Amino acid sequence: MKTIHINCDLGEGGEHDRELMPLISACNIACGGHAGTLETMQHTVDLAMEHGVEIGAHPSYPDKENFGRSPVKMNDEELKRSLVAQILSLKQITEAEGAVLTHVKPHGALYNDAQKDKHVAGIIIESILEFGDELVLYAPENSVISDLAEGKLKLRYEAFADRNYNLDGSLVSRKEANALITKKEEVLKHLLAMILEGKISTPKGEKIGTCATTFCLHSDTPNSVEILQYLHAELGAKNVKISRG
Repeated sequence: MKTIHINCDLGEGGEHDRELMPLISACNIACGGHAGTLETMQHTVDLAMEHGVEIGAHPSYPDKENFGRSPVKMNDEELKRSLVAQILSLKQITEAEGAVLTHVKPHGALYNDAQKDKHVAGIIIESILEFGDELVLYAPENSVISDLAEGKLKLRYEAFADRNYNLDGSLVSRKEANALITKKEEVLKHLLAMILEGKISTPKGEKIGTCATTFCLHSDTPNSVEILQYLHAELGAKNVKISRG
């Protein structure tokens, strides 16, 4: 049976973290930039430990007003200081509970900027390296940040199970009506094509190659719990299962 890795962004103030946690392989916990407090981080870490889920930091531009989905102009020192502080806050909570912080996945506009901006990508990598080279970076393949991180950090290439893609490999903007894939049957079809064929289908029917090894489903996608429950049931029939931790 083929095993796949599903990650989910949690600790962002959503209502379904407790229901989602048993259904995923790894969680990316908001650590104060776009969302999250010490209390929500603590709660989400405890949930992850209860269900044996990998714990990762989900830092962003410090911009709760826009949920980290708009670029923020910051000088290098300010951005690095913010990212290090965000990762450190979650790392300290995780280790105090006897668990291990395994990975880092940038959020929102920071993730998108790092995909194409060498300067932003470099600051993210420097910030992670402040903690050594054991943390795994979740990043899109064929991106500026993944290319820069090669040989410096461990990498896990990520694709999105519930987002549509443009032909150049970028995500369809959330300003577009078709940015999100919310029908469970379509999410399954999208995911199976990536897993079994190594292909991502765009809304126009074009095909993009992918070698992603982790697949994200957003916790704020409508009916995210239903989607994940459906994936668990239907993937089994295809001889595929979602890994646990």
